[in-house]
Amino acid sequence: MGHAKRQPWVVGVSGASGTPYAASVIRGLLAAGEAVDLIVSRAARLTILDETGISFRDAHWRTDLAAWLGVEGSGGGLDDVRYWPAGDFAAGPSSGSYPAKGMLVVPATTGAVAGIALGLSKDLLQRVASVTLKERRPLVVCVRETPLNGVTLKHLVELDAQGAVVLPASPGFYAGGSTVRELVDFVAGRVLDAVGVPHSLYLRWEGELGAAARRADRNEGVPAEGE
Repeated sequence: MGHAKRQPWVVGVSGASGTPYAASVIRGLLAAGEAVDLIVSRAARLTILDETGISFRDAHWRTDLAAWLGVEGSGGGLDDVRYWPAGDFAAGPSSGSYPAKGMLVVPATTGAVAGIALGLSKDLLQRVASVTLKERRPLVVCVRETPLNGVTLKHLVELDAQGAVVLPASPGFYAGGSTVRELVDFVAGRVLDAVGVPHSLYLRWEGELGAAARRADRNEGVPAEGE
């Protein structure tokens, strides 16, 4: 019997602040046993360097990705990750015949939002997003900007009309998140929810007020009220 066909999720990282969101999404995909094709824009390299101190280099991408994700060694469980340089328009995912499951743009700049909405394909990230839309595959655009002006809002409405999921990087606090990592993981979890990938990145709402706080207290060894 032959090997099962590899069907990755494409993760596009643009230059917006918020690269921890991308790292959490990638970790979540790998933990779920999903294959990942990674595209890091040129601007995103600068943001990763600024926010983490890690240089993301084409020639050493696996080592740099392991450091960024905080996994062990140069391999670090990244065997099912492929990296495509942002200027490589001949990359596999640039074609609709490439067997991708869909694409997650995390975080998305307003420039990336505009380029995808207008079909500009100025780099590989935008090209793959356009391919994802034309092939009717899932596309999640995790926009990270505030405030939003009218032009960007129109672009987001256009993306919604084309079938994309517009998912602002907007952490929710009902899950009991009290650290930056927990709030980042909440947004990453919502991105994965949008494409049906299972994860345990945040505590889900179960219809009980205060449940998250009580769970957090138990985890910290603090008796909940009434116990």
